[in-house]
Amino acid sequence: MDERIEQAGLLYERAVFGGEDGVLEVADRQLDAVEADLALARGKLLHARFLEQRVGDARELELFEQAARLYRESGDGRGEGEALLWTGIYHQVVGGDNDRAVPALERAHALAERAGDRLVVSYILRHLGIAAHMAGRLGEARERLEESVRLRRQLDFPAGVAANLVGLAYIAAAEERSQDARGLLEEAATLAGAADAKAVLRSVDEARGNL
Repeated sequence: MDERIEQAGLLYERAVFGGEDGVLEVADRQLDAVEADLALARGKLLHARFLEQRVGDARELELFEQAARLYRESGDGRGEGEALLWTGIYHQVVGGDNDRAVPALERAHALAERAGDRLVVSYILRHLGIAAHMAGRLGEARERLEESVRLRRQLDFPAGVAANLVGLAYIAAAEERSQDARGLLEEAATLAGAADAKAVLRSVDEARGNL
């Protein structure tokens, strides 16, 4: 059992049998945090199913928004930042709507930076880079993805580095740097292969075909 749920049970007993004041509010906050974690996790699973099947499920957005609200109400800025990241990803990837994605990602960035959550920041920068690329702002897109790569190398996240290198290869090709694009894809393939990241390897193969 999650220790927060167990603690809520103990607080119930202290309120009912011990007559303590204020403990039920503490229990509520702990259970809200559990509910937020669960909503975020379920939303991410629905997103993974979307990537497999390419069929959207409106519950995904509802879960991310629920998680963001619960984290915000409990004062968990780090959690709210992660939930807002996934809200932005939903709008960008599932909804194809960067006008709604970017504000959520920018709010997430401020919260994640404040919390020092480098992994979440790396995801935010990746998706802000994608938005910039789609808008034709290649320089900004490159800077965002390069900073995400730097963070992911620090965090020893080779599959994530490889995914970003594929994006950088597309940008290099758009900037007519074909040799750089090939080199980026070669490194991406090496990193993805070592990490057994088959989905990223498929992205590398697709990019080679497109570029």
